[in-house]
Amino acid sequence: MAMPNDDLTPAPLRVVQWTTGNVAHETVRAILERSDLELVGCFARSASKAGLDVAELVGLDAPTGVRATSDVTALLALKPDCVVYTPLYFDADEVARILRAGVNVVTSCEFLTGRSLPPGQRELVERAARTGHATIFGSGMNPGYSAMLGAVGAAISRDVRHVKISESVDVTLFAADSNMDALGWGRPKGDANHARDVEHAVRVFHDGLDVLGELLGVRDYERRCVVEFAHATEDLNVPGRDIRKDTVAGIDVRFIGMIGGVDRFELHQRWVMGTKIDPPWKVEHGYLVVVDANPRIRMKLDIWPDLDDLSKLDVHEMHAIGMRITGLPLVNAIAKVCAAEPGIRTYGDLPLVSTSLAARRRGA
Repeated sequence: MAMPNDDLTPAPLRVVQWTTGNVAHETVRAILERSDLELVGCFARSASKAGLDVAELVGLDAPTGVRATSDVTALLALKPDCVVYTPLYFDADEVARILRAGVNVVTSCEFLTGRSLPPGQRELVERAARTGHATIFGSGMNPGYSAMLGAVGAAISRDVRHVKISESVDVTLFAADSNMDALGWGRPKGDANHARDVEHAVRVFHDGLDVLGELLGVRDYERRCVVEFAHATEDLNVPGRDIRKDTVAGIDVRFIGMIGGVDRFELHQRWVMGTKIDPPWKVEHGYLVVVDANPRIRMKLDIWPDLDDLSKLDVHEMHAIGMRITGLPLVNAIAKVCAAEPGIRTYGDLPLVSTSLAARRRGA
């Protein structure tokens, strides 16, 4: 019987973590757990972080031997295969520089197709990727990974008339998160500009709608966005937010794809700050896929903490779970992104993205 030849085992893909915020706390852990990935560098904007071991910046117990730097040239000189790009905001010039250097990018940073970027930025990124023969892939839980759930749900039916993916969550525990700042929690009832501002704040969901459309075989469609609000029935005690009676304490956003003037697929977000709201919206506390077809499909994705005693669940762990389901779709896509054709790629272009049990390091 022939024995495996270790010389034929591919070398680990070399990875740089770009910024060390909340999502990085999860992506760095996931990279270090994988035998097919090697963390070789880390970018940090703050001068106070430069020179520190990544472990200090993302809360690990043991040092990694990788120190953060703000020297972009030095990081690109490492010839990484991929950058895990997780700042709060997308910097098209910065990303273009990485791509022109021939380095692939996976990102959670409000980028899926690039169509919701300011004018000219998508073209800049696409051109840089072509020049560097590199690939950029954006995901996260929603929008991003959730589109695959819709595609899977629709795959076992015929006469598919409508596909809807809903995220329905009480976000009270995340109220203080900076991602919530632009949504306008606590704004007065009847604010005429609020719906417009919400659509702009979460405009990357238009990209998510594009990804779902591509997975369903649709590229040419009309789109619309519908925003509704629920209001607090009393002053709310929400850490990090000032939400008074009759101000916004619930936001419902629908991004809808229409074909021939008929609604055919949809991304639906419902976020509430507790239950003391009017109207008293139902919240599923998870992700729901509903396919109007033959047969009709209803799929529910519940996400539970890895705890035997749920009484030990706290705000820190809830926040970590949110960052985990945002960052892991990136890490798990690295190998397929590195093997993909250059340019902007989505779930519609890649083979099925999942974890790799075989690549788990011993003891991890």
